[in-house]
Amino acid sequence: MFGIVRPCTHRLSEGLRTAWMAHLCGLCLALRSDHGQFARIVTNYDGLIVSVLTEAQAERTTGRWRTAGPCPLRAMRTAPVARGEGARLAAAVSLVLASAKVRDHVADRDGLLKRRPVAAAARRVAAGWDRAGARTGAQLGFDTAVLVDAVDRQTGIERLAGLGTPLLTVTEPTETATAAAFAHTAVLAGKPQNAEPLAEAGRLFGRLAHLLDAVEDQEADAVSGAWNPLTATGTSRAEARRLCDDALSGVRLALRDIEFTDDKLAHVLLVHELRRSVDRAFATETCSHQADAHRAGGHGVTGAFGPPPGNPYAPNDPGSPFGPPSPPPEPPRDRRGLIAGCLVWAGLACTCQMCCGTFEDPWSRQRREGLCSQCDCCDACDCCSNCADCCSNCDCCDCDCGCDC
Repeated sequence: MFGIVRPCTHRLSEGLRTAWMAHLCGLCLALRSDHGQFARIVTNYDGLIVSVLTEAQAERTTGRWRTAGPCPLRAMRTAPVARGEGARLAAAVSLVLASAKVRDHVADRDGLLKRRPVAAAARRVAAGWDRAGARTGAQLGFDTAVLVDAVDRQTGIERLAGLGTPLLTVTEPTETATAAAFAHTAVLAGKPQNAEPLAEAGRLFGRLAHLLDAVEDQEADAVSGAWNPLTATGTSRAEARRLCDDALSGVRLALRDIEFTDDKLAHVLLVHELRRSVDRAFATETCSHQADAHRAGGHGVTGAFGPPPGNPYAPNDPGSPFGPPSPPPEPPRDRRGLIAGCLVWAGLACTCQMCCGTFEDPWSRQRREGLCSQCDCCDACDCCSNCADCCSNCDCCDCDCGCDC
């Protein structure tokens, strides 16, 4: 998975979480259906936004989702998945842009791509993805040549850019590509009047994608000697942040001019989560639980105003010098042996149950949460937090979290 919009599922209401996963799985299955199993590796979080925007504008129909069979990436569970032209357009765009990324890595001779046989194989894969994306795009009335042209121009622009080159000159090809993809969702949804504001939202989304990628990779690029837009043009991180904040405001304004049928998920992804992506890239995202603890004076065990209340001489009191009471002993567990535990671990790994949902520890048999649930968002059901700071009349969620905006 790759992309700048990576929402933590704990921040989404149950309905929005189901919808988000439906579009993610729909993109993955559209890639498989049209282009084969191997194409599924280009599934990405940003690509599914094309599918989300198409559905958000279209009239509601009973066949927009279907129930997919068990999948290892869903811990062998069935799930509703999005289908239709939006998912196929997202697949075509993802293929073409992934092809461009592969060619870029080949040109930079990254890692194993320094070796000629590996680079040649990568170029063949990229060319196949270009043809596959163009074929699907043509079936949907979308000319992927605009994406390929943007990628080709990007290489030339980077070669000529230097100190003093405006940063937006470097981001222009990415902006053009994403603007075209966003605008075509209006055609698929039968809402041509939405094309212009969608193109504007897509242009600014592309700018953000390019800038955030540059910010996150700047240190690593400096170590490896790779080309980085901020370093090459001499742009400070403060200026990059200003451009990102301007783009965030522009996306919000553009979304207000679009006629949606149901914009809840699109609003969450392109307003709330996009803002969090910027905060994350610039390391300004904070944990609301830590802030609440600080305001409450939670400084360790003693707190802000001395030791906790109680009789310090009572043996069982937490503040007693004898310490807190000993916890009751845990009941004995039927632990598995080394070999049996390893076999169970292999089964869990092969079905991805250690990534998603809950599972039983292979050796201790304790119930554990999958890696997907171990996020650092800290603010569960926070899709409506600080609505007043980003929009008016926010109706982005149905999680009953008390949002009155």
